[in-house]
Amino acid sequence: MHWEQLLSLKKQGDTSKRLRKEQDDTRLGFEVDYDRIIFSSAFRGLQDKTQVIPMSKTDFVHTRLTHSLEVSVVGRSLGRLVGKKILEKYPHLKEIHGFHMNDFGAIVAAAALAHDIGNPPFGHSGEKAIGEYFKTGKGFKYKEHLEPKEWQDLIDFEGNANGFSVLTGSRPGNEGGLRISYATLGAFMKYPKESLPKKPTSNIADKKFGFFQTDKVFFADVATELGLIPNKKGNDIGFERHPLAFLVEAADDICYTIIDFEDGINLGLVNEDFALEYLGKLVGQIDKKKYSSLITKEDRISYLRALAISSLIGDAVRVFLENEEAILEGKFHAALMDKSQYKAQMDDILEISRKNIYQSNEVIEKEIMGYQVINTLLDKFCTAYNNKFEGTATNYDQLLLKLLPEKFVTEKMSLYERLMHICHFISMLTDGKALQIFNIIKG
Repeated sequence: MHWEQLLSLKKQGDTSKRLRKEQDDTRLGFEVDYDRIIFSSAFRGLQDKTQVIPMSKTDFVHTRLTHSLEVSVVGRSLGRLVGKKILEKYPHLKEIHGFHMNDFGAIVAAAALAHDIGNPPFGHSGEKAIGEYFKTGKGFKYKEHLEPKEWQDLIDFEGNANGFSVLTGSRPGNEGGLRISYATLGAFMKYPKESLPKKPTSNIADKKFGFFQTDKVFFADVATELGLIPNKKGNDIGFERHPLAFLVEAADDICYTIIDFEDGINLGLVNEDFALEYLGKLVGQIDKKKYSSLITKEDRISYLRALAISSLIGDAVRVFLENEEAILEGKFHAALMDKSQYKAQMDDILEISRKNIYQSNEVIEKEIMGYQVINTLLDKFCTAYNNKFEGTATNYDQLLLKLLPEKFVTEKMSLYERLMHICHFISMLTDGKALQIFNIIKG
């Protein structure tokens, strides 16, 4: 892979080439990507979507929106630090093509901002609930009418693939979705493959999948334009990662490891003593005078969190630069933080979070509720939407479909497209809106 190709400013529908040296630096295309994402309704909806603690009423616990903003900030730092070194190593990128250090930061920041934009309500249990409705629930009846890859899209419903649809999906009058630059889409695509074959290798890029069958043609177009390396045979589509996708993933790994831990401490689910013990191992030398001067628990944890994130950013940059050539050759197959000198310490923190936060009664109870809500919505809306297509809709079906937002009032010809359409609608609901519709249905 080649950086000048990987940093493509092309957008869906372009008929002429966008050259970096001809860009207006006051309104750079990569920064426009960030703006379009942050002004989108899908991004706004993240303010009422679960990060760890579902539907928390406290004011300091992270939602998907605050988490995404923080991942974006960390991603921007990673991108700029890497970009500075890349331009030193390949001076033609700046001298001939006009790329700047901040371009790398802008691309990673925009992709990181959008990294959770396709996630359903109720956290990762929302993804599982959608998949299980089709795999073991009432939706199993649709299996015999679908192709294997279409069925796999449904039973392994994936927020990353749904996010690609959110960013790129067209509808009448809105061709190309948000029209994000191909470089940002490449950095967003952590798993550049389709749902089958499932986990064909131990390559981190094969861990999940990154696009639905509805988006296959455009996904391949983006990958080809960027010069990503194909790694699948026959009719299967898959590629090695865009190098900057490793930085987006690292930003997410850093934030959820440290900030979920911080949330747990602030909520009283994790003892504060663990903060100094475990975050201290990431920081190294702590200014004890500064630390002891902080009166509140929140300030003490915030201080340790900032130092820990700074250490992890520096180490992620080191791992990337040491393996940059292997990454460009498609021969680096691990997450950056899996190669970090702090991996053992991060694993220790994650283990405490799993025991004390992710498996807390509050989280488990809300996830159980989320399963019931999503299963009910899927069943009612899939049934009504298919009945309408087949001309057998009841009055109840017709009333139910009036709850669909205007942009979802459209006809889809194939069963797969109809099912995906309803899954997409439900995935875009906030936790609160999903619960509201559930309560309406249940009377």
